[in-house]
Amino acid sequence: MPPDFQPAPASLPEGRRVYAIGDVHGCDERLARLHRLVAEDLAARPAARPLLLHLGDYVDKGPDSAGVVARLAAGPPLPGVPTVNLMGNHERTMLDALDGQPAAATDWRHSGGGEALASWGIDPASPASGWAERIPAAHLVFVRGLAMHHRLGGYLFVHAGLKPGLPLDRQSPEDLLRIRRAFLDSDADFGAVVVHGHTPVRHGPEVRRNRINVDTGAVFGRELTCAVLEADRVGFLFA
Repeated sequence: MPPDFQPAPASLPEGRRVYAIGDVHGCDERLARLHRLVAEDLAARPAARPLLLHLGDYVDKGPDSAGVVARLAAGPPLPGVPTVNLMGNHERTMLDALDGQPAAATDWRHSGGGEALASWGIDPASPASGWAERIPAAHLVFVRGLAMHHRLGGYLFVHAGLKPGLPLDRQSPEDLLRIRRAFLDSDADFGAVVVHGHTPVRHGPEVRRNRINVDTGAVFGRELTCAVLEADRVGFLFA
């Protein structure tokens, strides 16, 4: 069944379609189901130039961070469909912890990193100095190579959002990964409609004039959401 489309606040060029998936947080089974739904939609409604995009926060809190990272690190999940993977704040904290920052190690352990470490077979109570060597090198290469943002048509894809009043080239990585209220409460024109996650919404994805939020809190037992953007409309897939 195709997504239930509604008018979108921006548009994509003819032939382009973006499948943008929100925060996964270790929910590998849900991610696999959502990838299957995307594949089924593409088979039923072929697009000339589709793109699969993940908005970050692959790790922490959920049961299988290692499985999510392994799935995405293996290459494009859908054969022939280019894939863009963005960094989330949880990946940034993970990398800082693995790079030997003591405060980041503490933060990571207590903000869902304990579950992530366990999914790699690592005791979260073990010394942080030994964590990195226990994680497969290919997984670390994947996390270190994540993009900060992606622009296509009238949309800008980023994990958390933008600081109002600043052009993209002056945005700090901290805001791109972690901003909340200053962005969420703003009616500013950001130069593109921002498609983001980071702040979970309880009652389905949120479509506003200047942004679309697709983090629907999969790790809290709710659905994992994929925005389907094409032409001047948007629909959603759920797993």
